[in-house]
Amino acid sequence: MRDFRIAPSLLSADFACLGQEVRDVIAAGADIIHFDVMDNHYVPNLTVGPLVCEAIRPHTTAPIDVHLMVKPVDSLVPMFAKAGADIITFHPEASEHIDRTLGLIKESGCKAGLVFNPGTSLSYLDHVMDKIDMVLIMSVNPGFGGQSFIPHALEKVAAARQRIDEYTAKHGGEIWLEVDGGVKVDNIAAVAAAGADTFVAGSAIYGQADYQAVIAAMRAELAKVA
Repeated sequence: MRDFRIAPSLLSADFACLGQEVRDVIAAGADIIHFDVMDNHYVPNLTVGPLVCEAIRPHTTAPIDVHLMVKPVDSLVPMFAKAGADIITFHPEASEHIDRTLGLIKESGCKAGLVFNPGTSLSYLDHVMDKIDMVLIMSVNPGFGGQSFIPHALEKVAAARQRIDEYTAKHGGEIWLEVDGGVKVDNIAAVAAAGADTFVAGSAIYGQADYQAVIAAMRAELAKVA
């Protein structure tokens, strides 16, 4: 039985009240804070940096999951580790040397992961599974919140689950499988059934008046998945 984790994305939160938004969503039953970093270079949007991560760190003991949508990657890794990140993920296309970047994340004291866009092959995993703590499948193209889930992503989630299970059966350890983009109450069970265990939800949670009610509804849907 997989443990399921819900990770609200701060991209959809009220940035004028960010500390309170972090506290409220964790109190409502969330497990992880998902922190989207965009550079207006790798993706066509600009969001937040290490200073904001450092500012929210005192507001929760929950893991902060930093998703770097930036290029280059390496210079930001130690900065976010110092700012309080627990998990740092990046896109393989944005790194000149994927193995080196994963190693840098681990050396900085964080869990490391790779992020796969809808059009990115999972073959990047072939030679680095020993350094991976998380695989993040994007079910939208990265850059903006509020997009609709791309149904084809379910096939990629299932393929990633197969890779993870085969690797961990042989070598042990734990690798989380996260999905980000258009996840909501209506489809979270299908995403879980495909193999995901960690679910990023931005507007589906922060766009609602009652965070606790929507997170409870998501957990009720996840409880239906064997």
